Amino acid sequence: MIAPVHRRAVVRGAAASVLGLGAGGAASAGPALGPARPFSFDRLIAAAQALAKAPYQAPPPPDPALDLIDFDAYGQIVYDPLKTIWGGADAAVRLFPQGRMFKTPVSIALIEDGAARPVIYAPDLFTTPPNHPLRRLRTGAGFAGFRVMNPDGQGAGDWLAFLGAAYFRTAGALNQYGASARGLAINAGGPAPEEFPRFSRYWLERAPDSGLIVYALMEGPSVAGAYRFDNRKTPQGVVQTVEARLFFRKAVETLGVAPLTSMFWYGENSPAARRDWRPEIHDSDGLEMRTGAGERIWRPLTNPPRVITNTFQDKDPRGFGLLQRDRDFDHYQDDGAFYDRRPNVWVEPLSPFGPGSVRLVEIPSNRETDDNIVAFWTPERQVGAGDELAFAYRLSWTATDPAPGPPARVIATREGEGGRPGLPPKAGYRRLAIDFAGETLHGLTRESGVVASVTASPPARIEDAVAYPVVGAQHWRIVFDVGGLSDGPVDLRAFLKRGDDALSETWLYQLFPDQ
Repeated sequence: MIAPVHRRAVVRGAAASVLGLGAGGAASAGPALGPARPFSFDRLIAAAQALAKAPYQAPPPPDPALDLIDFDAYGQIVYDPLKTIWGGADAAVRLFPQGRMFKTPVSIALIEDGAARPVIYAPDLFTTPPNHPLRRLRTGAGFAGFRVMNPDGQGAGDWLAFLGAAYFRTAGALNQYGASARGLAINAGGPAPEEFPRFSRYWLERAPDSGLIVYALMEGPSVAGAYRFDNRKTPQGVVQTVEARLFFRKAVETLGVAPLTSMFWYGENSPAARRDWRPEIHDSDGLEMRTGAGERIWRPLTNPPRVITNTFQDKDPRGFGLLQRDRDFDHYQDDGAFYDRRPNVWVEPLSPFGPGSVRLVEIPSNRETDDNIVAFWTPERQVGAGDELAFAYRLSWTATDPAPGPPARVIATREGEGGRPGLPPKAGYRRLAIDFAGETLHGLTRESGVVASVTASPPARIEDAVAYPVVGAQHWRIVFDVGGLSDGPVDLRAFLKRGDDALSETWLYQLFPDQ
């Protein structure tokens, strides 16, 4: 079963280590380096292939002193700015220490002219208060990951971080962390125990035209892999081009390619779950998909009463991602976490993914510190021992919709008791209101022939479905009641159309009568 607390701990731990750190700063000498060895992506692929042919070697037991470096103690550790790698550059790098949440060390090497030199761990790379438990780590302590600092004049802090298992994340266009990504997911949301393969070794190389190229070796009981990330910070956000070569020791029941994780506690569609003074709390509010056939789908996120996995069959998808469409500060009222600034993250295949499905896993949560949302691509053919797979895709971390254009988009989903406002509630019914906006709706009126197409999975039924332009606004609304509710979830589908033409993307939703 998925462990949402584990996922969020990665993000919280990284945030803690940000304390006291500013921007890239002036040039620095950096940490000490070991001897140079030849390096190339082909060599890394060969090393991963060789690892997969040998039994998996688990990392050694962690130092017990790491248990003393909890969330608060981790936040007291500051990387020495004068030891910043490539200080003052667009790719200025600082290193994360180990701690309670990051017990397994990773090796980090720097590449120049086709040769890699390992970064040598030394306690004086970090400053801590006297008697801090980091000072008690035995010989062999190491790094937990790394972060890339914002260039001077582009805000304090970092814009990219690799930390914990195979997790990584960027601050996107609005310089605010939110959703995360992983190199690979194995058995996420399925009956088999989830496996968390890790990036055990990193190689960092400055790109010739700014940016940072990261190579990573993945190790896990079922898989070994070689990854290449080309990371660029642009005015539109952060763009990562990912290449992965995977070699499997064992069969995998559910393989998750390009996995994304996020948090959804409650939103405008889940008023009953609200337990906080803030109107909405979520890193992402929906899953967007562009199918291989070109259909655009929007699935609002939910906080379900139990773990729910939804599968969306497709072939060669054009893209999918977890988005934060709602950018109105008034809808969140959070001037500390700034949920209105959380980045969208969009997966765009650069080579055909073939037949398979986008999977969405939603996990119950009653707090904002759980990453309880997971989305990934699963190939149709199950992976077996000895299989080799290759994937190439682009990750875009943006503030605006990464796949803009017609048709009209869903901009809000609201849920409440059935029946018309001002009248007694309609017993046994729920009412849904969906707002759409976009150029395909401009200039249309009630007399333009726009209708709502709404369906529900049996035995549920749709009643009183209407579509109309909202007075005083630039958008349309579909409103309907759902009756015939049973104990299980109800699958809903809706869109706006005019004659045979769809005017909007397809809205998919899952209604839980028992919630």
